[in-house]
Amino acid sequence: MYSQQPYSNKESIVIPLFEIVVYPHSRTKLLIDKITGEILSTEMKNGEPVYAIGLTVKSDKQPPDLSEDDLYRTGNLFQIISLQPADEEYLISVKAIQRVKTSSLYLKDDGLFYATYEPVPDIRDLDENFREALMVDVKKTIHDISSRFQSSEELTGPITEMNSIDQIMGYVMPFMPIKVSEKQDLLETVSVRERYLTFLYVLTKQKENINLQIEVAKKVAEKVNKSHREAMLREQLKVIQEELNDNEDSVSGEGGYRERIESSEMPDEVKKKALSELKKLENGGGHNPETPVIKNYLDILLDLPWSIEEKKSIDIAEARNVLESNHNGLEKVKERIIQHLAVMKLKHEKQGSILLFTGPPGTGKTSLGKSIADALGRKYVRVSLGGVKDEAEIRGHRRTYVGALPGRIVQGIRKAGTKNPVFVLDEIDKLSSSYSGDPASALLEVLDPEQNGTFSDHYLEVPYDLSEVLFIATANSLASIPWPLLDRMEIIEISGYTKNEKLAIAKDHLLPSILEEHGLDADKLVIEDDALKLIVDKYTREAGVRGLKKQLARTARFVSERIVSGKAELPYVVKADMLTQILGKELIRQEEARKENVPGVVTGLAWTPVGGDILFIEGTFMPGKGKLTLTGQLGDVMKESAHISLSLVRSRLASTVNSFDFITSDIHIHVPSGATPKDGPSAGVTLFTALTSLITGKAVDPKLAMTGEITLSGAVLPVGGIKEKVLAAHMAGIKKVILPKENERDLEDVPEDARNELTFVTVETIEDVLKEALGIDLPRSMASHTGSSSLVPVHNI
Repeated sequence: MYSQQPYSNKESIVIPLFEIVVYPHSRTKLLIDKITGEILSTEMKNGEPVYAIGLTVKSDKQPPDLSEDDLYRTGNLFQIISLQPADEEYLISVKAIQRVKTSSLYLKDDGLFYATYEPVPDIRDLDENFREALMVDVKKTIHDISSRFQSSEELTGPITEMNSIDQIMGYVMPFMPIKVSEKQDLLETVSVRERYLTFLYVLTKQKENINLQIEVAKKVAEKVNKSHREAMLREQLKVIQEELNDNEDSVSGEGGYRERIESSEMPDEVKKKALSELKKLENGGGHNPETPVIKNYLDILLDLPWSIEEKKSIDIAEARNVLESNHNGLEKVKERIIQHLAVMKLKHEKQGSILLFTGPPGTGKTSLGKSIADALGRKYVRVSLGGVKDEAEIRGHRRTYVGALPGRIVQGIRKAGTKNPVFVLDEIDKLSSSYSGDPASALLEVLDPEQNGTFSDHYLEVPYDLSEVLFIATANSLASIPWPLLDRMEIIEISGYTKNEKLAIAKDHLLPSILEEHGLDADKLVIEDDALKLIVDKYTREAGVRGLKKQLARTARFVSERIVSGKAELPYVVKADMLTQILGKELIRQEEARKENVPGVVTGLAWTPVGGDILFIEGTFMPGKGKLTLTGQLGDVMKESAHISLSLVRSRLASTVNSFDFITSDIHIHVPSGATPKDGPSAGVTLFTALTSLITGKAVDPKLAMTGEITLSGAVLPVGGIKEKVLAAHMAGIKKVILPKENERDLEDVPEDARNELTFVTVETIEDVLKEALGIDLPRSMASHTGSSSLVPVHNI
């Protein structure tokens, strides 16, 4: 027990005080470290008074560097009144019981100081009459000081009711601007007479300092007024000289603002505002502190494009050629863009809906915006919104702030120099909000075709027409975009590239760019198609092509070093068997269909952000009490699918499979690999088939894969990600795929080469699944199973 009763000479915990000296008979609040707070908190739970020693730190050292020599030996015995946690510290309220001096002070292994102490009593060498006279002088001096400041009565009011100089001292001294050492000397003074006189001297000196400061301030104010008067006279002299034609360089003529404003194509409302600001500039004179602000504002108004140049006719055929030459694959995306441009042509370029390209990184969302600008022959502007958390970044700062600027939208238009650029808002899903406002809410006006004709920027203070701007936004995910903002945009999903598309992109776009960046050309470096295919398959796993570009750059650097060192003959041909030497071991392990399945093992299909994948669902059973165990980091949705599957098996197959006892058997389902989290509503069919295979003892064809969700009544529901899942099955060597009936239409998105090499079986109920996968003719349930469902199809996560 480290907190002690008063006047004991046992070990007590020490609270170091930084830049503060506490006096007896006073109360104060302190922040202490977490360890000390926890010790005192434990002691207070016993219900008895808790005490500690408060010692002031001599220097400006921080707790980790403190030693015994850094603390004064005279301090106060504190009684802990209250204690409460505050972030990583504790806030305590203490009462100084009396002055004490440490007999011994030492630092323990826990990093805290402990000490033994003894009381230091006062020497009562002051009679009552003298004490009362000093009390009057002290209170009068304090009130004289406080009268120099406004709203000080509430601070000095309690002093009137105090009847002890020690009490007043403890209340006032923390606010005195004197050194800590002087405050400590006052604490250590044991003579009551000497301590009180010293305190009165400190108050009197502070009063004289304040009077001196006030006198100096008055003199400074007089000089400032004099300077202001001289400045006014100089301005008047300047006006007189202008009237006498002695000074031809007037403010308005110097910048030519009036002529530029009058000849500009600003709307009348904006022109009126500009002339009003110009009038302020002319009337203010050269020494007006607002002159730079007004000039900057006028420059921005004059730089902004207020009218549209001669419109170029949209050539749909040319636009199609530009998109085809710049982008491989993405056929549906390019077709949607062509449709948008066709509508613009018919509507005479009124923009209509705002496009939002969403998809994984590296799939060409931003470059599609650049291609659209090239196809339209317009200026291209890109603004990255990643990390933006201030509304002023969109709407601009008000001109009352120092360093105010327009928002990014207006700055982008100013940079483009035209009123109808293609404006790409990159990473719109990375916006965040803070105390400075919500930038996503500010974008509502920008991206609403019904409102952006009168967009209001805080800096401009006049409406600006954004209706001619073609806005294109990009995002990796829709989850973080607020619904009202999402509702104003038309979503175009870019799911990713197939293996053949990546190969074409590497040959047509990435490789020529990489060769140029590394000082190479086709006469110096040749990468065979087999090597490119191996890089795509074994060294990258992504929906986009950024990783592929990095691996090609590594290859180019390797070849560059060989060429410079004279170790290579030109052209240097990279073959597939050379990639281990160039890029190291293969990075991607592709799951492949097994040669043989045992009962209870079924191949499922999964969707991931970087494409599709196959996974194996394994089941086994053992003696037990009917318990179902699920492993493999399954999410809540997959766990629910497993329980639904088990209920279906027990309700539909228990009577037909007499050899399996659900009551005395435990079932274990595992989905490798165990370190990868898995979830999504598309594993129901696979889980049900695995359980059926397990209890019937019939193995499923290892070349068969399946996907789909089931209901408790046995219906098979549609799922998402069909394209990616089918491509994964094709790459893994699967020959047959079972799909929900309603997903048959999604096969149109699958490349023809993969579609021709696979057999697809569509199912509506679990009876169809078992008949195809296990050859079991299960009687249909009395419940009605239909292929259609009123539920909205959900996508795998």
